[in-house]
Amino acid sequence: MVDYLQRAKFFRTKKRLGQNFLINPDVISDIIDFAEITKEDVVLEIGPGVGFVTEQLVKHAKKVIAVELDEEAIKELEKLECDNLQIIHNDILKTDLSELTDEKIKIVANIPYYITSPIIAHLLGEIDDLENKNRAKIVDIILMVQEEVARRITATEKSPAKQYGLLTILSQFWADCSIIRLVGRKSFYPAPKVNSALVSLKVRKEPLLKLGDYKHFRKTIKAAFSQRRKTLKNCLSGAGFDRDKVSRVIEKMGLDENIRGEKLSIKQLGELSENLCD
Repeated sequence: MVDYLQRAKFFRTKKRLGQNFLINPDVISDIIDFAEITKEDVVLEIGPGVGFVTEQLVKHAKKVIAVELDEEAIKELEKLECDNLQIIHNDILKTDLSELTDEKIKIVANIPYYITSPIIAHLLGEIDDLENKNRAKIVDIILMVQEEVARRITATEKSPAKQYGLLTILSQFWADCSIIRLVGRKSFYPAPKVNSALVSLKVRKEPLLKLGDYKHFRKTIKAAFSQRRKTLKNCLSGAGFDRDKVSRVIEKMGLDENIRGEKLSIKQLGELSENLCD
């Protein structure tokens, strides 16, 4: 059996890059299984680190494109010497996926937790970004994230209030999201302070909602979640929406006038935005 822990200890991890290497072989095996990687697939791995997942991916995929920011980690990746591995030294947030390959890609990523939201926005595009080049390339995404973030990605209006928010809507607007499995902190080296989870995001061909004005929807949800302790009416009017119109729309939709934004489903938020647009 591969002793990932001993190998990880040889490498000086960098806290500033949020490096926590996955050392649990069962979890690595699950990633390969859940991603359903075959010899037909091109896989983009974000943040491969020293390559523990990478060395399994190259056995199953037609090609693996590994995007890594850390120069020392790249030296370790180069030791793999695989014909079907392409290593790119870059920040994923500055990488145009459409330039990497002509083929559709599957994404596997064990990403630094502090940039989860920007990475999801970069891969899927914002809510009003209907022709996003990166999203057009992606079939599905397997993400390793902090468990709390996984709960936010997969939340609904019935979840605890702090889980359901802008990240939920962004993720679910462009992907079908689910938690694959929870991953304990001891599955990593160095062990993070929190537990993690593997999340699946199967990219949609069409957005979750058909709307007349997507920019207006983005503005509406940003306002609705701007101050969680305030009512939806106060949040919207505080963001420049006409207070009387907001009241009329809330009444028209049959909602409690003191309702808060996080109690509306994504569909209801879309309806709210369209009504406020009229």
